[in-house]
Amino acid sequence: MTSTDPITNLSTLIRCPSVTPAEGGALTALEAMLTPLGFRVDRMTASEAGTPDIENLYARLGSDGPHLMFAGHTDVVPVGDEAAWTHPPFSAAIAGGEMYGRGAVDMKGGIACFVAAVARHIEKHGAPKGSISFLITGDEEGPAINGTVKLLQWAAANGERWDACLVGEPTNPDALGDMIKIGRRGSLSGRITVHGVQGHAAYPHLADNPVRGILQLTEALMDPPFDGGTESFQPSNLEVTTIDVGNPAVNVIPAKASASFNIRFNDKWTAESLMAEIIARLDRAAASDKLRPGRAPVRYNIVWNERPSHAFLTRNNALIDSLSGAVEAVVGRQPKLSTTGGTSDARFIKDYCPVVEFGLVGQTMHMVDERVAVADLETLTEIYETFIARWFGHAAA
Repeated sequence: MTSTDPITNLSTLIRCPSVTPAEGGALTALEAMLTPLGFRVDRMTASEAGTPDIENLYARLGSDGPHLMFAGHTDVVPVGDEAAWTHPPFSAAIAGGEMYGRGAVDMKGGIACFVAAVARHIEKHGAPKGSISFLITGDEEGPAINGTVKLLQWAAANGERWDACLVGEPTNPDALGDMIKIGRRGSLSGRITVHGVQGHAAYPHLADNPVRGILQLTEALMDPPFDGGTESFQPSNLEVTTIDVGNPAVNVIPAKASASFNIRFNDKWTAESLMAEIIARLDRAAASDKLRPGRAPVRYNIVWNERPSHAFLTRNNALIDSLSGAVEAVVGRQPKLSTTGGTSDARFIKDYCPVVEFGLVGQTMHMVDERVAVADLETLTEIYETFIARWFGHAAA
């Protein structure tokens, strides 16, 4: 089979119902695309107690350096109400110049285009003077425990080393060429519980309302701002995402109140320094008597979510310039270099090699009627093909 056509590649992948954690045939289809191109393909299943087993794929063409990795995921989020879709979510139907299907942009489309770009490069120039690998997980949309982290560890333990990585996430807000991600903010989450004394609302002196305490603590988390941003990053921002009391009675003061929060932080902080700042803020707020005059300090405890994500910024000029130059050569404008948005698997890859992200327009990802412009598949393939040639040209210079 030929893999030079991104439309054919994507339609094949979309028709695989690979909703996390199911492989759904997507990795098997990808293996069938890569093997005829000369890739050595390994399938690796990772396990951990309390989480579903995940099938992953690692493929490499070539045995020498320089070594360029393409990373992505074939798993997709659930389709939601299937009846609400204009076309069945795993049909890869094309209508009005767009291909419909779950994963069309996030991110089977990026994988399909990179496969086509590699196939075209080989067809025109032969195998690159170095190596290209695909590191593809089935767990990016899930808990991200048995996917990229363990696949990287497995590959590194087997002697794999990389000089650069491109992640094919949908980075463009409005049009192809808008944005390259050269870093990501960190992410830290936690849950605070304030302990009070339950009692009758008519006799507050006999109780201690934890709602008053939780309000003091959450206000301290949100104000003042943590920082004003940096040259490459937005200001760090904390959001309180839930406040829970679990009390259905209007005349009962509850015994405890909890609040969850998440902060996206820039490179002024590490996860450790941010934890220390948050605890200092909570301790100061707990001692305040603004809402609890005459009371002892608020009694609280905090539980941090496991595995915070750390902020990072890629400074590899050869990688960034090769990709920026490829985008400009194909679409005629310079992309913005950005660190906005949420987290991605680049947060794991950055510990092994420099990494950037560039893919399709992400406006419909995770939505009903997720879809991609067919013309964008050809344009992204041209960008990726130009990038491959430029990166290996830089590496050989």
